[in-house]
Amino acid sequence: MHGDRVLFIDGEALVIDKPAGLPVDTPRDGSLSLENHLDSLKFGFQRWPAAVHRLDRDTSGCLLLSRNPKAHARFQQAFERGEVEKRYLAVLAGIPAEAEGRIDMALGKVSTREEGWRIVEDPNGKASSTAWRLLATRDGQALVEFRPTTGRTHQIRVHAATGLGLPVVGDPVYGGGEAGGMLLHAAGLTVPRGAKDPIVAEAPLPERFGDWPSLAPA
Repeated sequence: MHGDRVLFIDGEALVIDKPAGLPVDTPRDGSLSLENHLDSLKFGFQRWPAAVHRLDRDTSGCLLLSRNPKAHARFQQAFERGEVEKRYLAVLAGIPAEAEGRIDMALGKVSTREEGWRIVEDPNGKASSTAWRLLATRDGQALVEFRPTTGRTHQIRVHAATGLGLPVVGDPVYGGGEAGGMLLHAAGLTVPRGAKDPIVAEAPLPERFGDWPSLAPA
């Protein structure tokens, strides 16, 4: 993990631009994960930084790491209270009927021997909410901004596939899993810190998005 992946750094926080394909948690097969890069992210501190939240393996973008346990606890509380602003950009396999909206959906986890586990709409599940707006369209696809106010597993992917009926392009579970990777990116993160300045980070759209960045409004 090179220094050019660091989007924000101070004495208690670090935001990195996580590459797609890198798991935050160590996989069972022992393959490379974020843990293999933590030593290079110490920047003079003795302890490794720790991930405060999760991004799916195939999602790139802003990932917050704490640099000490007290900061870690405060940041986790900010996430749990819904105070953290998260902005995602995704290319969807179709064009939404409206220009913007909000998806509210209770989500649960199901598991089958054949397909493994996945997240589905479940009236008895955990509440989830995401605001979205259409940014650009091209060739029957759409660039959409998502702002989730909850942080459920696979939330944006399921809200796109089930809520809008349009999966994220390249999604291996809820879409077609097209070659080139999943076009979902954590583009922005703002974490309030009381009297201190907030943590603010922006991650540019990566190369796998092709020409889409040029169509997005600034």
